Amino acid sequence: MASSTSPFVISKFDFPVSNSHRKKGFESSVHFSRVDVPCMAISSRVYSSSRPISNGFESSVHFSRLDDKIVSNPGTTGKNPQVHSEIWNWRGYSIRYQYSGENGPVLVLIHGFGANSDHWRKNMPVLANSSRVYSIDLIGYGYSDKPNPREFGAKSFYTFETWASQLNDFCTEVVKGEAFFICNSIGGVVGLQAAVMEPHICKGIILLNISLRMLHIKKQPLYARPFIRTFQDLLRNTVLGEFFFKAVATPQSVRNILCQCYNDTSQVTDELVEKILLPGLEPGAMDVFLEFICYSGGPLPEELLPMVKCPVLVAWGDKDPWEPIELGRRYGEFSNVEDFIVLPDVGHCPQDEAPDLVNSLIQTFVVRHSSVIASSS
Repeated sequence: MASSTSPFVISKFDFPVSNSHRKKGFESSVHFSRVDVPCMAISSRVYSSSRPISNGFESSVHFSRLDDKIVSNPGTTGKNPQVHSEIWNWRGYSIRYQYSGENGPVLVLIHGFGANSDHWRKNMPVLANSSRVYSIDLIGYGYSDKPNPREFGAKSFYTFETWASQLNDFCTEVVKGEAFFICNSIGGVVGLQAAVMEPHICKGIILLNISLRMLHIKKQPLYARPFIRTFQDLLRNTVLGEFFFKAVATPQSVRNILCQCYNDTSQVTDELVEKILLPGLEPGAMDVFLEFICYSGGPLPEELLPMVKCPVLVAWGDKDPWEPIELGRRYGEFSNVEDFIVLPDVGHCPQDEAPDLVNSLIQTFVVRHSSVIASSS
């Protein structure tokens, strides 16, 4: 859910804004307005949706592209498809995943640090109206198995390469085909790594407030690196780590962390706190938590992005306190990133705080690229 540089995130959207980055001859704009009656308007170039949101307003979201073709009117039938939960055996480990929808392109939703597939609970039923949607608990998180990292000796287990392999194998064994990756925070690094490792699987990626990995060893001054390693060893190998984890893994601490990064704190509900906290109390969760916050190696997003062959869209909540948008904007300059979209008054996990906005953005991106694939085949 959150990045490796800090815990969690989210926010709201009440005023007009346009994205600051446009590419490849198309426009992409986001508009918000009060309306009196919920509605869904579809045209060959404009997709707009209106749904009630928690602050008492209706939100109207518009995305436009010169060659968009919107095929269906998702989310307005009155009853969304059910979401089901299953267990998948991956390399001898039990992996929890959720799925919904029977037809359309496949989406795989990938959560961030400290979260799990329940963080997409506001997205899956809506997206399933027009797609087959899966969300997966990365190994070590949620209700997936949490093998003790010490069992692997000096070789790190909880790495982006491990999670990318899990994601690609999931597409091969469960999805049985290609998929769009919809990623939040460190899930974005997982998605990019998977797309680099098995480029034929990923049809496109949406990165929602991807982790900048500011604690990566390459981003630290040389003089500080020995001290960082010493502190990491203390967390892993002394009671300091256990004390730290126990201080964080309480309902009030989780709520406080969420309230720091949700711009709209009304979205920090008891349900959300429970969805985040309970899997973190499972056996093995503490060891995984400490292992990852001490993981300062591996790939950086800016290293992976140039190697990705599929289209990429980057969206960023501008009130993210841990992944500043000023630093995130540089990802919009990569040639394979077709657009950088600013999500106004939204924090680090926009899929949960601003689901109407994010669902519309996902649907438009998927339809656009599904149409391109269909017309070229």
